Parts: sequence; structure tokens; C-alpha cells
Amino acid sequence: MLKILYISPENTVGTLSYWQKAHELNGNHCRFVTFFKNAVGYEDDILLNLPLVAAKPWYIKSRLVFRRVADGKAPNEDIGGNPPTWNPPQWQKKMFALREKLWSPKIEQAVKEYNLEDFDVYHFEWGTDFYRDARFAKKMKTMGKKIVCHYHGQDMRTRGVIPEMDQISDLNLTNELDLMYRHPNIRYLFLPYDVLSFHVRDKINDPITICHATTNREVKGSNRIIEVCTELEKSHGIRFIFIENTAHSKVLELKRQADIYIDQVGALTWGYGMNSLEALSMGLVCVTSLNEAYESFIPDHPFVNANGENLREKLVKLIEQKELLRRKQIESREWVEKHHDYRNVVKQLYIYYREIGVEI
Repeated sequence: MLKILYISPENTVGTLSYWQKAHELNGNHCRFVTFFKNAVGYEDDILLNLPLVAAKPWYIKSRLVFRRVADGKAPNEDIGGNPPTWNPPQWQKKMFALREKLWSPKIEQAVKEYNLEDFDVYHFEWGTDFYRDARFAKKMKTMGKKIVCHYHGQDMRTRGVIPEMDQISDLNLTNELDLMYRHPNIRYLFLPYDVLSFHVRDKINDPITICHATTNREVKGSNRIIEVCTELEKSHGIRFIFIENTAHSKVLELKRQADIYIDQVGALTWGYGMNSLEALSMGLVCVTSLNEAYESFIPDHPFVNANGENLREKLVKLIEQKELLRRKQIESREWVEKHHDYRNVVKQLYIYYREIGVEI
């Protein structure tokens, strides 16, 4: 039996829970440690509740202000480089060191209480250790454990890889296609999800219902989505459900009422994420912005590719052609089950494990 530990600041979109289920389904043991509680209600396993970090609006806003003032950068600005590399001024490193002094007693207590040194494979989500100097990961490396760094997008684009972690990583993973072009040694995995847990409706709503959920309007292009859908309520009699900063259970409840889900039409992301997976699993048609690289990477995809300029046109076509809408709904569920159900995604992860010498 293989023992796998995930270490992550938070269970951001519930992914850690799916990895845990996937590993256990294959007869392996898996735990995950999170630094702070997720803001929208995804479950935790080993929760540290560390101070001076949180998924709260006050903390997120303060980080954005800090980045703009201290670094002179826009909140979502890409730092450049292949790979982008974390190299802050010394005073910032000292701030991290001071924060970690406060964290250390809780971390070390958890290491002992949960035997966190007694695992075979360590996944460091966001490519970060408990400590910025990677002291825990380095210790595990010297003990012959396998080190995996899993990057999710902004961690690499706006912060960069942490050199101490990058140097000892046996395997780098990402679910973001653009990061495949940003790191010389990284492998792709489809984001895991429990697709089979969703029941699919067999008919279209009357009126046709469109949904969009966001926690960041700028990244998602939400203002444009709201504008277009508000117009369609008047011109085509659709129902529009807009969700913002809402508990995950409520988000799922509202999404289930829709026929079409709009993920994003912004210029800051390449494709789709967990919001789309939820929608596809429910059998909804998912509208999102895919660039040419993504179109080539997943040529069999069921998405309706749209941007801010042609969003209205693409939605009108679905609204006015119900046979097309229904066909796309069926294709959506079939595709997401094949590529994203965690029972299938873990098979590819185990192939990568074997490549780095993990016996399964």
C-alpha cells in the first residue's frame, strides 16, 4: 500500500478530496493538510488553522494592495520567465520568516500527531512547503521520499516557482495548459472531479436558463457576461442566474437549475476550471474562452468557445436552436466523464509515478 500526503494552503476547489477518494479507491492511503479553511465550504482533512493567512476578503484585498504598493505590480501581473521564479527582496523574505516562526509550533505539532514524515509520496500544491525555505520537503527528500509540485496557475504566473522546491522536485504537475509552456519539466493532468455523482436532466428548461458564478469579476470577464445576459432576458425571455462569492453548496443548487453555464470570457485565463467541470457533469452546455492552443490540445471538447465580443451571438444560437442545445448537453456529460472523472484521472497520475520510480 502506497502512502500519499498532499500539502496545500487550502482545498481551493475541493480537488484534494477527489484525489483522496481516487487513491483510496486504488487501495492506497491518502491524507491532505491545509493551512487555512476554505471560504466556500469545501471539506478539510488535517486543518492547521495557521495565523496571518486566510481565504477571507480582508486578507485577499490586503495581499493585492501589498503587491501593488510593495512590488509595483498589478495584482494579476505575470512576472515573466520560463519558469517564472520567486525572488523577492530580502525584507519580504524576512516577513515570511517571521510569519513562519508563528506557524512553526502548529506545524511541528501536526507533523508528530499525524506522523506526517511517514508517507511515500508528497504532493506540494502551489509548489510550496510549510516553509519558504522548503525545510520540510528537503528533509523528506533526504529520507528517500518522492517530491511532487503541483501548479495551478497564478502560483507560477504571479509568484513563480520557489527555487528550493523546484530543485528537489521529482515530478511537476499542472492542470493549466499555459504552464506547459512556462516550465521545462512539467506534466499535464486533467483536473479530477466526481462526475458520476451528478444526475443529468433529460429536458431543457422553460424559459432557457443561463448561469454564471464568480469570485473575481476581472478574471472571469463577469461584467460583460452580466451585460449580455441582462439584454437576453429582455430580447429572448431567458432566465439569468448570477452567483458571486457564495457558499459552494448554494452554488451547486443554483447551477442545477440552468441549461447553459458561462465560465469566463476574460483575457486573463486560457480555458476552463472547476466551475466548468461542475456544469459539464450536470449536463449543461458550457461557454468559455479557449485560445488556439487549447482548441488544439482538446480537439474533441464540447465547449462553446466565446469571448466578450461574440458572446451574445454564441448564446443566441443556442437559445434559438434547441436541438443544438440538447445535443451539446449530451456531448458535455460524455466528454467530462471520459476525461475528468477522478477514477480515470488517477490512472494517468500513476503512470507518472512509475516514471519517477514509485512502485504501485
